Formats: sequence, C-alpha cells, structure tokens
Amino acid sequence: MSQFLRIAAVACLPLLTLPAHAAGDAAAGAAKAAVCIGCHGVDGNSVVPMFPKLAGQHAAYLETSIKAYQTQERKGGNAVQMYAMVANLSDQDIADLAAHFASK
Repeated sequence: MSQFLRIAAVACLPLLTLPAHAAGDAAAGAAKAAVCIGCHGVDGNSVVPMFPKLAGQHAAYLETSIKAYQTQERKGGNAVQMYAMVANLSDQDIADLAAHFASK
C-alpha cells in the first residue's frame, strides 16, 4: 500500500466513530409535532418557563435529547412526562421532529 493510501486510511478512521443520524424531513416532522404543541407551543417557542423552547435547536441535540428520554437516561424537570411522550417514536420520527424544530 502506498504511503498516501495509508495516510488517507488513517485520516478517515475517526469518521467511522461518528454517530449516525437519520436524515430528518421537516415537513414530516411538522405533521408529527401536533402532540408537542400543548407544552412546547405551535412553533416550538414555548411561553411557559417550565417547558423548554425547541425552535432553532440543533437537530442532533434534539435527537440526542429525545433518545435520552426514551432510555430514561435524562432525569429531572418534566422527564417523567417526556418518557411517555417519546416511548413509541421510531428513529425516523425522532429525526423528522428534530428537523422540524431545528428549522424554526
């Protein structure tokens, strides 16, 4: 193997460890977000201090947060209510919701 190929192979190794995120569809997420409106507001800009604003957050952050609620690793605040809200979401549902709120 040439020196160039060895360097290229080593340089690409870190990319193999990056978490995979499903590509979210913001339009599909908008349709799925109806259940979120009650607490987080129509566009993800909650006016109630105890419910966080979702609008404009990074999609990867939203995905990670929702998955942490699904596994019940995320605690405190309204976590118990969130456990039930996200329990049956698929990875694609999560990616779609994250894309929707990130686009706001």
